[in-house]
Amino acid sequence: MPSAKPTRLLLVRHAEVEESYHKIFGGQIDMNLSSRGREQAKILANFLHRKKFDGIYASPMKRVQQTLAPFLGNGVPPQTVLRDLREVNFGDWTGLNWEQVSAKFNLQTHEWLDHIERGLAPNGENGSQFRARVGQCLREIIKTHPGGTAGIFCHGGVVRMILAILLDIPLPKTNMFEVEYASVTQIALHPRHAEIELLNFTPWRDLSP
Repeated sequence: MPSAKPTRLLLVRHAEVEESYHKIFGGQIDMNLSSRGREQAKILANFLHRKKFDGIYASPMKRVQQTLAPFLGNGVPPQTVLRDLREVNFGDWTGLNWEQVSAKFNLQTHEWLDHIERGLAPNGENGSQFRARVGQCLREIIKTHPGGTAGIFCHGGVVRMILAILLDIPLPKTNMFEVEYASVTQIALHPRHAEIELLNFTPWRDLSP
């Protein structure tokens, strides 16, 4: 008997944001894309139009919606906006750069995923809270598209949390993966395991002449 067709998820991070928000803990600040980000989104859309999607799910935040906009239409399923696909809440880190967080909270910022997991960002989400809300979205999407393909347009932290859930690893372990602006990571869900088929593919860079 042939094996069941896997469910595929394409995890898409939003494109580059406005320069004033580079290298800060943006989190739930509702920022726009940069002009470069808008170009990345167009190239991303051209790449994704080669694939067939059974469902499209997206964060409501502007940077995600602006990334998704060039892709919608032309036979693409209408998006389902899921509020809980928004980026992690960094609490009192929000709006600060790496050096400011390190100085103010006496933390090594290269270990930020571990700090989030342990709830060390004052007034922010901890790992359990973040995992619970993203996990609920993930279960809903998988249940709706068994054997199909769903696109999830979201944020770098959300991509990392989805990988942590599907690969059954702690969130801090995802620091081994790069999650670039306007990148695509494709996961195939088999009955007993998840398989990474594409990791951090950036059409705006990897398909350039």
